[in-house]
Amino acid sequence: MRNDTLLLLLQHLILSLHCHGFCIESAFSSLYHCYLSNLVSQINVVVVSVEYRLAPEHPFLAAYEDYWAALQWAAFQSAGNDKDPWLINNGDFERIFIGGDSAGGNIVHNIAMRVGVESLPCGVKVLGAYLVHPYYWSSKPIGSESKEVHEKSLPSLVWNFVYPSVIGGVDNPMINPERLGASSLAGLGCDRLLVCVAGKDLKRDRGVWYVDMVRKSGWKGEIELFEVEGEHHVFHIFNIETENAKAMAKRLASFIK
Repeated sequence: MRNDTLLLLLQHLILSLHCHGFCIESAFSSLYHCYLSNLVSQINVVVVSVEYRLAPEHPFLAAYEDYWAALQWAAFQSAGNDKDPWLINNGDFERIFIGGDSAGGNIVHNIAMRVGVESLPCGVKVLGAYLVHPYYWSSKPIGSESKEVHEKSLPSLVWNFVYPSVIGGVDNPMINPERLGASSLAGLGCDRLLVCVAGKDLKRDRGVWYVDMVRKSGWKGEIELFEVEGEHHVFHIFNIETENAKAMAKRLASFIK
């Protein structure tokens, strides 16, 4: 019999994705393991950290397909088929969240869109999604982005390096959600959405832009924007002990609870 502490610990199930430009890092890295361990200790949840194939050695969509496969696998466990007894006995499959940082946030968005049109096994639903400093870009600068060096900006260079043959380049709908029209975002397949941005992040305006598009799309869910001033891209992963990193973890905790 599970005790009360364990019941509290395993109230939610999160499938998390690591960051770093689709081409480096791993779910097994000490950096990301420490970050997620710290997050788990504050939120009291089960986290499945998903490993996905990296670019450019793997083709476009490989990372997205890997995360979709992981989400389907988790959903199958809800039927109690003993493929992973620990997860079956301890995870709450009615409270599944998907989330990721930077490139991971981009993948989570695209999978949330897919959940909106493709049912998961066993009738499992995604309750919420969080996108931390999500990786979005386009050929045209927005907000405070520099017009002079936009094509040579790091997001453009990285995307064109990891996926050089993708149709549309940085205007592919996978990285530029506006390409299909804001109304397409009404199909997001979750009930709640949290988008986090950092004040000094080159992609900061993209996160705000995305939130505005979702709000205008007619999506029926609840969306929130959380900004940490004075910080750079994925600051909360590199140093989990700063006050701003703790504030980020606290905000994620309040969203998931």
